[in-house]
Amino acid sequence: MHILMIEDNESVCEMIEMFFLKEEWEATFAHNGKEGLELYQKNESKFDLVVLDIMLPEMDGITICKEIRKRSTTTPIIMLTAKDSESDEVIGLEVGADDYVTKPFSPLTLMARIKSLLRRVKNNEADSSEIIYEIETQHLKMDRTTREVILYNKSLDNLTPKEFDLLYTLANSPRRVFSREQLLQLVWDYEYFGDERTVDAHIKKLRQKLFENGPQVIQTVWGVGYKFDDTGSID
Repeated sequence: MHILMIEDNESVCEMIEMFFLKEEWEATFAHNGKEGLELYQKNESKFDLVVLDIMLPEMDGITICKEIRKRSTTTPIIMLTAKDSESDEVIGLEVGADDYVTKPFSPLTLMARIKSLLRRVKNNEADSSEIIYEIETQHLKMDRTTREVILYNKSLDNLTPKEFDLLYTLANSPRRVFSREQLLQLVWDYEYFGDERTVDAHIKKLRQKLFENGPQVIQTVWGVGYKFDDTGSID
C-alpha cells in the first residue's frame, strides 16, 4: 500500500513514517498544500490513501480535499483537524473526507483509523459483466463488489466510500431504524465515543446526492436515528 501524507510538521511525518514502515507501507510526504496536491494529481493511481492536514501553507486541506474529489470519489481520505475544532471536522466530512483524526493524536490511533478505513473500502474487481446485486429493493440496487448503485433506474456513481457503506448498511435492512451509535459501529468499524456529528454530516451529504436521482429514501426518525425506506411510489 502507498500512502500520501500532506502534513507541514516534518517531525510528525518522521514519527508516522516509522509506524508505516513497521506495517510495510510505502509513504510519500508533502509539507505544503500545493506540493501535496500536485503530487496527487501527477500520481493519482499510485496512492491508495491520503492523510491530509487541514492547516497547511500555500493551500489548505479543505481545498485539497475538494480537488481530489473532483478527480476521484473513491480515494480514501483521512483529515487531521485541530483539537475541538468542530467546524473543521464537519466541513471536512461534507467536502468528501471519509474520516478525521483530531490533533494531537497518538500514532497508534492514526494507524487504527487507516486500517479501519481500508477494510471498508477494499473491494475486489469483478471481471464478469453480469452483476448480481446484493441489495434489490423497490427502487434501489447495490453491489458491494463493484460498488455500483442504481437508484430510480439511474446510476449513482459519485458516492465516497463511507457514503456507499452508510447507504449499504441502511438499505440492507429496509425500514429498520438505526441509532447514530449503531451506525458509527457498523459503518466506521470502531467506537467514536459518542461523536454523532460524523453520522449527521455524512447523512446530509448522502441525501443531497440521492435527491438528484429522485425522492428521498433516507428518513429521519426523530429522537432515534435514521432508516432507509423507498416503498413510496413516484410519479
